[in-house]
Amino acid sequence: MAADDYQHLWQTQLAEAQAAMTAWASLAPGQRVLDIACGTGLVSFAAARAVGPGGHVLGVDLSGRMVSSAKRRAREMNLPNCSFARMDAETLDLPDASFDVVLCALGLMYMPDPEQALREMRRVLKPAGRISLAVWGEPSKCGWSALFPIIDAEVASEVCPLFFQLGQRDALVRLCADAKFEAIEHRRISTTLAFADSSEACNAAFVGGPVALAWSRFSEEIRARVRAAYIKSIEKWRFGTSFRIPGEFVIASAAAPRRDH
Repeated sequence: MAADDYQHLWQTQLAEAQAAMTAWASLAPGQRVLDIACGTGLVSFAAARAVGPGGHVLGVDLSGRMVSSAKRRAREMNLPNCSFARMDAETLDLPDASFDVVLCALGLMYMPDPEQALREMRRVLKPAGRISLAVWGEPSKCGWSALFPIIDAEVASEVCPLFFQLGQRDALVRLCADAKFEAIEHRRISTTLAFADSSEACNAAFVGGPVALAWSRFSEEIRARVRAAYIKSIEKWRFGTSFRIPGEFVIASAAAPRRDH
C-alpha cells in the first residue's frame, strides 16, 4: 500500500471505524498507548490528543515509508507525545507490560499470523490493559470486495486470501479469546464509501488499497482490463458520476488478564 496515496484516498472512508475503535478504547490522560499498523498516523494523532502531554503514543508499522510519513506529520502537527518506529506486529521489540492500551485499526487482516500478533499485544499490555481493534466485515457487506477475484484472475496466487476472514461471524471474538483476552465485546458498523468518480474509486481500490503491490506490477493492458471489470462490479452503486459503495467494519475491545495466566 503506497504511503503517499493511502491517506488522501482512504482517510474519509475509514474515519468512522477509526473513531469508533478509539472511543471503545476509553483513552485517558497520562496513558501509554501503542498503535499497531499505524500507517500514516491518523489513529496515533487522535490518541495522542486524548492522552495529553502526560501520556505518550508509539505508532509502529512494517512499512518504513508509512513510518516516515507519520513522523513528518507529527512534527508538522507539533505532537511531541507521539513517536513512530518500524516494527513487525508479530515480533514487537518492546518490553512486557509497558502499555495501558493497544490499538490496531484495519491492520490485522494483513498479518500472516494474527493470533501471534494478538499474543504480542497481550504481552506488552499491563495487567487489565485494553486492546481496541477494527477489521473489515463480511465481504457480502463490502461492495468493493469484488476487486480481489478480479485481481486474482490476473496473478498466479491469491491476493490477501484471508483479508475478510476476521470479519466473518464471531471470528475476531474467537481470535481474542484464543489469545487469552477477557471481557471481549464487539459490534458491526455499516458504512458507505463515497467516491467522486470512477477514477477516485479505482485509485482507492488499486493504488492505495490492499492489492497495490499486484497493481504496481501490472502492464497498462492488464490495468485497463481490471479497471473496467471493477467499475462494472460497482456500477449498481453509481449516482451520476459518483459512487456510494456499501461497507462494513467490525470493532472489538478486550482486556488483558489482571494477572497473566
